[in-house]
Amino acid sequence: MTATTSTTGAPPSGTAVHRVTFWRVLRAEWIKFRTLRSTVWTAVVTAVVMVGFALMMAAVMRASTENPEMQEGMAQDPGLQAMGMTGTTVITLGYSFGQLAIAVLAALVVTNEYSTGMVRSTFAAVPHRLPALWAKLVVIVVATVVIISLALGVAYLVTMPLLDDAGLAVDLSEPDQVRALLGCVLYLATVAAFSLAVGTLMRHTAGAIFTLVALFFVLPIIFSIVVSATDAAWTDQVNKLLPSVAGERIIATGPTPDTLLEPWTGYGVLAAYTVVLLVGAAVAIRRRDA
Repeated sequence: MTATTSTTGAPPSGTAVHRVTFWRVLRAEWIKFRTLRSTVWTAVVTAVVMVGFALMMAAVMRASTENPEMQEGMAQDPGLQAMGMTGTTVITLGYSFGQLAIAVLAALVVTNEYSTGMVRSTFAAVPHRLPALWAKLVVIVVATVVIISLALGVAYLVTMPLLDDAGLAVDLSEPDQVRALLGCVLYLATVAAFSLAVGTLMRHTAGAIFTLVALFFVLPIIFSIVVSATDAAWTDQVNKLLPSVAGERIIATGPTPDTLLEPWTGYGVLAAYTVVLLVGAAVAIRRRDA
């Protein structure tokens, strides 16, 4: 009588075994990303709202040219003066909404897997774990670049007639306007990386979203009120170093106020935050249990 033995953990005869490579991990993460309905809807809504904001503002600027009182009021508005109103400012106006949508989407890329337990399957397929994190990072950053670039392109096309009538045509020969357009894409891509790191560190959807909304929306509003209401020097220092306040300077086209950082310096602050968080996320994902 012959006994047949099999080696534990060995694949069945005839089963093809593929080595885990970064390209295969990247492909798997892309499939997971694009097959979620929430991803598609978030991308579409982000693009539509950014185009809508640009179209609305372009219509307002055109209307102001036909209403002298309205035009004078806008010219004296300190907020609009600080923005340095240009055609590029109008086109990129929706980035403030876009950053929240992109931040939530990036966090969900990680936290959804922890909430459903799918992360265990991911780590079983990618035992070293870090390739999975870097693949998620590449997917969300590239997706953000594509979404925002398309949104800005459409916004430019639909607002061009209105901006021409308002005397605010986009001037691509002006370095500040080119920097602002490219900076909008760069800023939101960095926000995506920042948010992915926060999601990896927190591993909890509600906690990650609350943290990101606080950092990119609530705290800047609070500090803008505090800065305008007090003369304390420390409030100015803290305010200009907040992730969103510093990072969004790269989109500004007006003169730099004394209380804020120069465009590339501000973006450098956001990039530094992002690198630190990504390093922390890499350490955490290796050391903590799934």
